Amino acid sequence: MKNNNEHQPPRSWSSFWILLVAAALLEGIACVQYFASHEAVEREAVQRARNELRKVELEIENRTIEMETTAKLLAKLAEQCLDHPDSIYGVTRLAAGTLRRNTSLAVAFIPDYFPEKGRYYEVCSTLSDDGIYTRQIGSEEHDYTRMEWFRNGLAIDSCWWCEPYLDDSGSQTWVVSCSCPVHDRNGMVVAVVCVDLSLDYLEQLSEYLQVFPNSYYSISSGNGHLIVPAPDTIPGRKYYTFSEDIDATGWHMEIIIPDDVLYADLRRLGLIITLMMVLGLIVLAAMLFYAARTTRKLILSTEKNERMESELYIANAIQMAMLPKIFPPFADRPDLNIHGIVNPAKEVGGDLYDFYVRHDKLFFCIGDVSGKGVPASLVMAMTRSLFRTISSHEDEAQTIVKAMNNSLTEQNTMNMFLTFFVGVMDCKTGMLDYCNAGHNAPVLMTGGECSMLPVIPNIPLGVVADYPFEAQKVQIKPNDLLFLYTDGLTEAENGAHHLFGDERMIKSLQTISESCPRKVIEHVQNDVNLFVAGAEQSDDLTMLAIRYQYPALYMRNDIQQIPTLAEWLEGIGLPVELLMPVNLAIEEAVTNVMLYAYPGHHGSVLVEFAKMIDPQTADSRAVFTITDSGIPFDPTQKPEVDISLSAEEREIGGLGIHLVRQIMSEVQYERKEEKNILTLVKNL
Repeated sequence: MKNNNEHQPPRSWSSFWILLVAAALLEGIACVQYFASHEAVEREAVQRARNELRKVELEIENRTIEMETTAKLLAKLAEQCLDHPDSIYGVTRLAAGTLRRNTSLAVAFIPDYFPEKGRYYEVCSTLSDDGIYTRQIGSEEHDYTRMEWFRNGLAIDSCWWCEPYLDDSGSQTWVVSCSCPVHDRNGMVVAVVCVDLSLDYLEQLSEYLQVFPNSYYSISSGNGHLIVPAPDTIPGRKYYTFSEDIDATGWHMEIIIPDDVLYADLRRLGLIITLMMVLGLIVLAAMLFYAARTTRKLILSTEKNERMESELYIANAIQMAMLPKIFPPFADRPDLNIHGIVNPAKEVGGDLYDFYVRHDKLFFCIGDVSGKGVPASLVMAMTRSLFRTISSHEDEAQTIVKAMNNSLTEQNTMNMFLTFFVGVMDCKTGMLDYCNAGHNAPVLMTGGECSMLPVIPNIPLGVVADYPFEAQKVQIKPNDLLFLYTDGLTEAENGAHHLFGDERMIKSLQTISESCPRKVIEHVQNDVNLFVAGAEQSDDLTMLAIRYQYPALYMRNDIQQIPTLAEWLEGIGLPVELLMPVNLAIEEAVTNVMLYAYPGHHGSVLVEFAKMIDPQTADSRAVFTITDSGIPFDPTQKPEVDISLSAEEREIGGLGIHLVRQIMSEVQYERKEEKNILTLVKNL
């Protein structure tokens, strides 16, 4: 009897086919995964390289913009000094002080322009770690008229970058130079300004471009000359090249990455997949491997997002660090009280404000860059730098705005603009000189009333060069508060897409009894938060409040200083009929402090004045605060004096505080933070 199983295929064949199908399926999956990963790695490498290139491009562009701005500024200064050749030394030193270390700049005149200075006259200033070194380097041996930067500077009526050369008379290094012509009153080019950029600086940028190990980069000029050469490649080794053009100078930059470095991770991944196929060749192992890869990708993606959030957080911190953040900002200026905030809609934004005091003048600004995010933040940073640079030597708001507009328009490669408001207030007189560039009109809070400051709209900065911006002036009185803001306030939306608007803003300002800038901003911010009721912020929100206050009076505890009280009181504008009695009351109170607060040692007395509105009666009140850091002394504890008694019958003392009580409407005392604080109130 035959065995029927002889004609059946062995079970091993079935297992073989199953294994073969599983192996083919695994191989197919592995191939798909490999090529997909290959594309993903390449895309990620390209993106990383381009991001790094863009970062360095921005660094170089910022540096070249800074140098071009300095060259133009030095050219303008030199044009004003053509009648005084020796003053060229001073302006080159001034311009060199605005640059970074190890940088040189020079003003070179056409031959024989100043006969008394010889045929060649080139004044050069070098900024080094040891300071600024200025000298005249033009000579027969150093004939700058043959140099490319000088020839092209005469021929091209704008800033121009030359090819690399060895600066043997200036910084003693290989440099590329930015040239800018200097014109006389007839418009003829009589000199060339040269600002050098060291190639050592460009080579140091390699640390920014370590995208992969053993990668390197090169920079070449628009004519193909190597500025930063790349090392020789290894024969037989494959390389990938990523390039970017630097618009500001016309240079070309490349990152070169070896193929085996670029795809090293991918090749290791292929080896792992092969080993898994050899060891397992089962679908379950492939599924587990796929699950492991998916988890790994998720972790990498999460880490990448966390890194991005961290970098944006750092960028926000850097951006906020550029703005004033110490409030009150001027400990030595009791006549100024300022507070400001910026709330960007994204991690970084385009709103800005700034202020500082120079020569008893308060320079301040507020602006709103079109757009949001990183591009707007870059324009914001450049605008703030321009404001500080230009206002450091200009006192008129109109001149500051015009200069900033021309600079921003010339460098506006991203076609972005910004609304801007600049104010210059004389702290001695309160006269405010201001110029508006398409920004929202500020609100002036004076005497309990709120009104929009009259503004000529003009146009935003960065749109049209040489636009004739018009300035205005207004008298700011003591205790007036100027409230500035961006459209992120008035255009704040709630869930129904209704805007906060000018009307709600004015109403919010009118309902606050406080005149402290910080309290005003907090009150408006709270009203905005209540209005939007948790709706997502759609635009950057910035507010700046400036209060011009009566100056305080500091005195030593010396009776000889009492006469200064009368002069100070006359300056704060009290009604004439109140000057004498109020002066008498304050003199008595200050004299008590000087006699009793500092027994046996020296001290000081601070007298402050504020004009307030009683929220209950709407009456005006003059409030005087007398502060000292002496021993605890409460004059209000003295009992009332019975003036009907004779001098022999009355107890000694108490007449001074009695006089103060009779003249003033209220007298209050408190001991706070180791200080005596006496408050005298007079209803007006």
